Amino acid sequence: MAKVAFIGLGVMGYPMAGHLKAKGHEVTVYNRNPQKAQGWVSEHGGLSAPTPADAAKGQEIVFACVGNDDDLRSVTTGENGAFASMAKGAVFVDHTTASANVARELDAAARQGGFGFVDAPVSGGQAGAENGVLTVMCGGEAETYARVEPVIAAYARMCKLMGPAGSGQLTKMVNQICIAGLVQALSEGIHFAKRAGLDVEAMLEVIAKGAAGSWQMENRGKTMNQDKFDFGFAVDWMRKDLGIVLDEGRRNGAQLPVTALVDQFYADVQKMGGNRWDTSSLIARLQR
Repeated sequence: MAKVAFIGLGVMGYPMAGHLKAKGHEVTVYNRNPQKAQGWVSEHGGLSAPTPADAAKGQEIVFACVGNDDDLRSVTTGENGAFASMAKGAVFVDHTTASANVARELDAAARQGGFGFVDAPVSGGQAGAENGVLTVMCGGEAETYARVEPVIAAYARMCKLMGPAGSGQLTKMVNQICIAGLVQALSEGIHFAKRAGLDVEAMLEVIAKGAAGSWQMENRGKTMNQDKFDFGFAVDWMRKDLGIVLDEGRRNGAQLPVTALVDQFYADVQKMGGNRWDTSSLIARLQR
């Protein structure tokens, strides 16, 4: 069992940290809102700390899952950041969906500090975090990754090293590219089926077993047909992620016309007031 800290107790981090504690790891948590951290301790046990630096002190592994690049820099290299107190030979594992650039930046800072770094963004959403079945895409050194993989297994059904620092973030970008295209296609398919007078649920049941089948169809098709979007991965978060994707695409020369178009469709959903709707709400803009 490992001595670990978890920084960031949002909809993903809160249950992920809980799985670590349930598996017997010694867990100290930090959250920007201390009441949330105290609530976690009341529910799961363990300890809370007043700053990221305090949380990281003396830990073997420090996990983080925060909002964006700036949030990540704040809890690592900022004032009272975790990097200031991390022990030599410890490992920092970042589950934030962030840029590949910040992953490489923090990897370099970690090397200078004498500890390891793994960028490890996740896929599976809030339900995946709560059920402990996330997919984790990692970047870093093989030896460092091998040390943290058994601990990550507390909340993952799939965890894989994709290459050097930044590779986890790049893999997550591919994940978001694919999701954006799939959800738009599914939205158009359901919209078309409604206009054509088909029984949408029957249609989904049939084509889900063929070549068109996908996780999105199985898990979001029915709720899209029912115009239910008050759950899941928020449009605001998806736009943040697609912004990272498009920035990286400009840097590496990748052509992403569908991704750029779907990003603008999500902007339309935001204008409709759907900032916190699930990403499957793309269909709503077709039905205005």
